[in-house]
Amino acid sequence: MEQTVVITGASAGIGRATARAFAARGANVVLLARGRSGLAAAAREVEAAGGKALTVPTDMADHGQVEAAADAAVRAFGRIDVWVNVAFTSVFAPFTEITPEEYARVTQVSYLGFVNGTRAALTRMLPEDHGTVVQIGSALGYRAIPLQSAYCGAKHAVNGFTSSVRTELMHRGSNVRITVVQMPAVNTPQFSWVLSRLPRRPQPVPPIYQPEVAARAVLHAADHPTRKQFYVGASTVATILGNKVAAGLLDRYLARTGYGSQQTEQADDPGRPDNLWHPLDDTDGHDFGAHGSFDRQAHGRSPQLWCSQHPVRAAALASLTALGATALTRRLVRK
Repeated sequence: MEQTVVITGASAGIGRATARAFAARGANVVLLARGRSGLAAAAREVEAAGGKALTVPTDMADHGQVEAAADAAVRAFGRIDVWVNVAFTSVFAPFTEITPEEYARVTQVSYLGFVNGTRAALTRMLPEDHGTVVQIGSALGYRAIPLQSAYCGAKHAVNGFTSSVRTELMHRGSNVRITVVQMPAVNTPQFSWVLSRLPRRPQPVPPIYQPEVAARAVLHAADHPTRKQFYVGASTVATILGNKVAAGLLDRYLARTGYGSQQTEQADDPGRPDNLWHPLDDTDGHDFGAHGSFDRQAHGRSPQLWCSQHPVRAAALASLTALGATALTRRLVRK
């Protein structure tokens, strides 16, 4: 039976790359996003890769639209096997420069959008006792940084919400799974269309990874949903571990470096359009694609993802490395 996958935020970035990756397996891919031009282009890529596409223009902040999209997926393909929550929006600005309405909008999309998507998925998966929900998380869900308080708050909330739902599924003995892929900085179009009040153009904090790396992680998570979470990129692992070990030191470090590291040297246009309230790939027919403007800096591979995909081999390699280091230390001590 062909696998049916619903992907939110599918018109660009990680969602777009993930749609192509599932399509290469021959999956039925249901594409949810607000921007119709981006959705149409994503559908063409899915069909070209060997999958079947269904586009459903959806604002994830509206639970009624999300439920309708889930119904459309079931009508078209019979059931939902995997639901991937990706859609988000954000504001780059100090907290005091974000309006209450803007803050609410980010929370409604980037947190409640995940809640709406998870509810729609579980409503249809639980009667079948089958299916997997994959949440796209972030290292910023563990270690918050300046200028992204709304987004960081949403990602922290996604982690807590997902952990709670996971334990409820375990309590009822369900075969439906839920997992999180914790992402590093990814080269997506968000830095070109995010609402920003920074003096210079926003950028991801290096190291930066390509959306295809993220997509491979999502596929692996969908194939191994019994694991609670997966980490992509050295920065994610370092951020999570560092936050546990030295949170106070990280606060001071980020207070000093967090503003500059999130901005390029180029001045930003304060009047440029953004996608907080309306999609930019819907009004003029422009398709932003999966990649942002940081291809030169972005990595196409992630050793940390390889370790997540091959935990036994990674553990054996770590053991051999530790043994080698111990042997070398003993030789040096004897000398």
